[in-house]
Amino acid sequence: MKRELFSSGTPWEAMAGYSRAVKVGDRVFVSGTTASDAAGVVQHPGDAAQQTHYVIEKIATALEQAGSRLQDVVRTRIFVRNIDDWPAVARAHGEKFATICPACTLVRAELIEPAMLVEIEAEAIISTQP
Repeated sequence: MKRELFSSGTPWEAMAGYSRAVKVGDRVFVSGTTASDAAGVVQHPGDAAQQTHYVIEKIATALEQAGSRLQDVVRTRIFVRNIDDWPAVARAHGEKFATICPACTLVRAELIEPAMLVEIEAEAIISTQP
């Protein structure tokens, strides 16, 4: 099967040798995504909910580049720096995924930069339905 790679241009992609998203057939795998812009600057420092919204939009962009959309997401994995942020992060996730209801895991993890409060991975299966 053909393998397509998609980048968001963050400095870590080239350094670590990974893609923001990989498409194989009708499946799209989105790497762990943080609230950092293309220059690597963390957005919404100190606000886990706003970082979650930013991350989901960044994931949506990667999915669109691969011919997919949020409605196609079947799994998300959420990593939070501070476990006390989980309700705010879960609510922000729920605002975008409440009708999609992917399988989801949320765990506490040490992220690579202190300002990064949340990181999310996503997997999608491209649907032919509107």
